[in-house]
Amino acid sequence: MEVQETRVQTDRVLTIPNILSMARLVGVPLFLWLILRPEFGGPNSDGWALLVLALSGVSDYLDGKLARRWNQISNLGRLLDPAADRLYILSTLVGLTWREILPLWVTALLLLRELVLLVMVWILRRHGYPPPQVNFLGKAATFNLMYAFPLLLLSDGSGWIHTLAAIFGWAFAGWGTTLYWWAGILYVVQVRRLVKTDAMAD
Repeated sequence: MEVQETRVQTDRVLTIPNILSMARLVGVPLFLWLILRPEFGGPNSDGWALLVLALSGVSDYLDGKLARRWNQISNLGRLLDPAADRLYILSTLVGLTWREILPLWVTALLLLRELVLLVMVWILRRHGYPPPQVNFLGKAATFNLMYAFPLLLLSDGSGWIHTLAAIFGWAFAGWGTTLYWWAGILYVVQVRRLVKTDAMAD
């Protein structure tokens, strides 16, 4: 976690990376609706849901890369990018748990980590620090989960393709959950160090 960004930041809103992040956010309710459609008597739209998720992954890669290459790192972008990641994870957890593809205990484990991070952000703000930067480990965890969720969605069926999707989906889910908590523990440790340093300075 870094509490200061070494690159030049801007207060601009309408940048290409920010527009990509906003588009990802717009896709969240659409994605959730497509996953839950069969639960409300509609046709199965898993293929469309997977397409929305794939486009989200592409835009997630592009917004960060373009922001660095074009020197368009912005304060808004620092908020939109992790917000979009977390909302996609949350909407997927809701959809897959509702359809009983994902066990409730896995959902609870991932949501508990989010709760821990929210507490850390609150503590940082109380001490005058901005929210933590997304580090490599956190991004790796998100990428693993973003691979896991579509595979688990694809596993909802019978046949060898669905079986393979389940095997690889649970492998990515295991790695993603482990890395997710590892990154969360590192956040807690670093927040504790910052708070301790502030206490010593006082």
